[in-house]
Amino acid sequence: MKKLLITNLFVLTFSVVFAQGDSTSTPKQRKVKHNFQAGFNLNQSTFSDNWTSGGFNSYAFGGFTNYVAKFKTKNWDFTSDLQIQLGFQEIQNEGRRKNADRLFYDFKAGYMINKKWNFFASMNFLSQFIEGYDHKTKSAIEPSKDSLISALFAPAYLTSSIGLEYKPLEYLWMRFGAGTLRQTIVLDERISNAGLYGLKKPGDKLRNQAVLQFIANFDKNLAQNVNLKLRYMSNFDYIKATELGGGMENSIVHIFNANLTLKATKYISTNLQINVIKDPDQDKNTQFSQILSLGVVYSLSRE
Repeated sequence: MKKLLITNLFVLTFSVVFAQGDSTSTPKQRKVKHNFQAGFNLNQSTFSDNWTSGGFNSYAFGGFTNYVAKFKTKNWDFTSDLQIQLGFQEIQNEGRRKNADRLFYDFKAGYMINKKWNFFASMNFLSQFIEGYDHKTKSAIEPSKDSLISALFAPAYLTSSIGLEYKPLEYLWMRFGAGTLRQTIVLDERISNAGLYGLKKPGDKLRNQAVLQFIANFDKNLAQNVNLKLRYMSNFDYIKATELGGGMENSIVHIFNANLTLKATKYISTNLQINVIKDPDQDKNTQFSQILSLGVVYSLSRE
């Protein structure tokens, strides 16, 4: 944990030092933008016992909150991005299971070199709220239960990075993090003892990786009531690539997220989410999830 604290202190110091160089800016030069969204969705289906086409009674419900704040001065560009999502699905005879669980926060401080390039420092956190299970595998400790594979801060990923950011358009940016520390945190002993998520040995709770990071982000209103968000991130592990048996394929993590929102009215919207993950430390095969939902959404923006 000492390395984690040292890294966080480094990023904080970086921000303070460069902020001092921006002391000439005045309140008139500052521009703050806020974008807040909160929503709830519910899907349900019911079949009679003699429904000849077959089917199971089921329902799904969930909620989400997104908050983005952007702050600019003469020389600085700050972005704070929080995403929270939790959803459940209950199918007849199978009980309640979660179908969405995400806790994500990203903070970036960029010192502007020119109109399109920034020298940045960022901190990124990703985890989930509640326990997740592999419903195809029974627990070795409690055979009557499904195998536990995730929980709050198990795993959690804390990534601290410095590098260059290219922002050719207001809705499109790319980051090249040459100096990046990716830390995998597993605080739940039941999961750490299983040796999951690339931990060197069972019982470990922290893994440090020096990686080369690339992020591309797209967020644009395609029409008056249509918004598309795309985010791609890759992490290349310097050390693992040179290890015997490591190889290029097992040294790169790919994460892709897509979110399309269609607003029928001011408060009613349809949302389509797609997530693709290729992480050899989690699974050798590509992971995929897709969620289509209809629900109520409340939006508040300030520019």
